[in-house]
Amino acid sequence: MPGEEVPEDVREFILRYINSIAQLEALLLLWRDPNKSWDSAAMARRLYVGEGETIEVLTQLNADGLLTETQGSYRFNKDDWQEPVGRLAESYAKQLIPITNIIHAKPRRIREFADAFKFRKGR
Repeated sequence: MPGEEVPEDVREFILRYINSIAQLEALLLLWRDPNKSWDSAAMARRLYVGEGETIEVLTQLNADGLLTETQGSYRFNKDDWQEPVGRLAESYAKQLIPITNIIHAKPRRIREFADAFKFRKGR
């Protein structure tokens, strides 16, 4: 129902894994057809965003284990993520505005700053 709060597990999933609406839409698109592979160009056209942004989105989802990548094509990691992403999809269909508000309220710069240290750590 529209007045309900976003379930806590869905909120935690968003806070942990979703940094933009494009990332959410890409994940749900891949989740809906887990046997289909998408390259960044096809995904960019479908999401109506630039290919550079799409590459960032897919790379991050892959790094988080939500996708698998083979030769530049991405597929949903259905073995590990079917249920939590299904809950996310169900909530998003019913609570579009509250979920987009959670994403837009995330301290994005803090995540980017933390990720910068992960990248440098391996050097």
